[in-house]
Amino acid sequence: MIALVVAITSSAFLAYDDTSTPTAVQSASADTRVHAAPPLAATAPSTSTAPPTTTTTDPPAPQPDLGAGLAAAEQAAGDSVNLGIAVLDVRTGELVGSGGDKQFYSASLSKLLLVVDMLDRRAAGDLELSDDDLQLVDRALSYSDDGAMDQMWTQFDGMAAIDRVAAEVGLTGTHSPNDPSQWGEVVITADDMVHLYQYVLQKMPEADRDLIVDALSGAQEEAADGFDQFFGLLDGNARGSRAAYAKQGWMYYLPSDVYLHSAGVVDGRYAVAVLTVQSGVSTDTAKDQVAKIVSSALTPLPNT
Repeated sequence: MIALVVAITSSAFLAYDDTSTPTAVQSASADTRVHAAPPLAATAPSTSTAPPTTTTTDPPAPQPDLGAGLAAAEQAAGDSVNLGIAVLDVRTGELVGSGGDKQFYSASLSKLLLVVDMLDRRAAGDLELSDDDLQLVDRALSYSDDGAMDQMWTQFDGMAAIDRVAAEVGLTGTHSPNDPSQWGEVVITADDMVHLYQYVLQKMPEADRDLIVDALSGAQEEAADGFDQFFGLLDGNARGSRAAYAKQGWMYYLPSDVYLHSAGVVDGRYAVAVLTVQSGVSTDTAKDQVAKIVSSALTPLPNT
């Protein structure tokens, strides 16, 4: 099985009252005596002291501590998980990882690699994509549809596509599978996956970027093969209130290896890749372990 205040600035309206008291004017009659006005008493000039001005400054925004999250994730994984994890701040370029250059079989994360190549070739004028082709793209990313991937892999030169993307983006640990029929055995690393997301967000044409982000954001809880793909970054309990979209991967290898991968973008800022292999455990147990790793990695990061 194969499988990123409303500050309402009110202008202060000051209401000024312009109320003048009318002066009564009387005509002096003939017998009215007119007296000289009494001398005005000298009055001391009035002075007023303006209240002191208080200047306030907003506290600096909290800075992400990627290293603290990484250390917590490593501790959560313990010795029972073969882990590759990378976190990239796409604003600053800061990257941290543990086993970030360790190579794993991709499972369904290869679907994202192929889609990037397809869209890049179209942007370069080397490929035309029909509406039906784009429907395959959407199903491959949102439902992790293996049938859609099978068709794209054959139709759009999947083997060469992986190597083209690796060369274009600079993915040093990624390469096509030894067996051309096994797209789930594309070789990837956590470092490469976060750099792939950085490329999608910062290098691809806006329309192509949005196509990918929209498809990933539309991920369905039940994948095309019936698997519950709301684990890792798509597990609301693991990521808390943070927004996230991700490509998920899952695969089983005899005798007892469970592959669970989750790679995506959190809060529009942090590209995160969690690649795992666990042996001799149930799928639910493996998912629980991935949830602990993801939660530990994200907890120290400020919401943006």
